[in-house]
Amino acid sequence: MKFSTEMLQMGNNTGIEVPAEVVEALGAGKRPAVVVDVNGYRYRSTVAPMGGKYLIPFSAERRTESGINGGDAIDVELTVDTEPRLVEAPEDLRAALDASPAAAKRWEALSYSKQKGHVTAVEGAKAADTRARRIAKVIAELES
Repeated sequence: MKFSTEMLQMGNNTGIEVPAEVVEALGAGKRPAVVVDVNGYRYRSTVAPMGGKYLIPFSAERRTESGINGGDAIDVELTVDTEPRLVEAPEDLRAALDASPAAAKRWEALSYSKQKGHVTAVEGAKAADTRARRIAKVIAELES
């Protein structure tokens, strides 16, 4: 599904508003996983209904990589994403999971977004001791 629009900006947040008829035509429900091609920049995301609109987030990282900013005219192509979404745990987190069978089992049962959130928190630590604390926290949460 292709359409043209303007990159929506609300405060510091940017996103793509998807027309309701496009979401319906995708035939994958109200929150479809999609591959987004915006002005030649491709990424995977999910359409989310918010405030009566359908939106796809476009993070600061994506703005930097693509050169697209809020208010820019964009051409968008969406395709339903049927590939499994896998999160690669960093080596130290993977080692901690491997050391705790209970945590590893719960990790595998987590949704993509929950796994990604934990990995983002661990990788966002600037100091080694902060990273270690965050890994310990993930393991403790999974073991409880």
